[in-house]
Amino acid sequence: LDLEIGRDRWVQDSDIEKLVYLKAIIKETFRLYPAAPISVPHEAMEDCRASGYHIPKGTRLFVNLWKLHRDPRLPFCSGGRSCPGMTLALQLTHLTIARLLQGFDLTTPFNAPIDISEGTGAVMPKTTPLQLVLTPRLPRHLYRLEM
Repeated sequence: LDLEIGRDRWVQDSDIEKLVYLKAIIKETFRLYPAAPISVPHEAMEDCRASGYHIPKGTRLFVNLWKLHRDPRLPFCSGGRSCPGMTLALQLTHLTIARLLQGFDLTTPFNAPIDISEGTGAVMPKTTPLQLVLTPRLPRHLYRLEM
């Protein structure tokens, strides 16, 4: 971020295309850690077969996203359908993460190690909640709110 944007201004939407590494990290994070391990329910619209199993019309189906996203044969974010809000969501995520990383040094209290092990639940919480200390790293005037 310092090389592409510098420390004299905040990163803007128009800068995101230059931040290829940041975009790759976010995409990989979404692949490895989906918001929920199982998709919302789907319904078979007609009788079909999947992996040798007969799926009758009307069957409620759940996709194991956690497993699917770890299959090296399947490209991430591919398929016949996609979320209509995905472009906006990614744009906001890129800008939010870029500004957070640009504007602050992130450390743990007392430089404690970070536990990234996963707990159980509908939204895949971490076993240990992440606690961070944010220290400003840009010139003071950039943190002022303009009203």
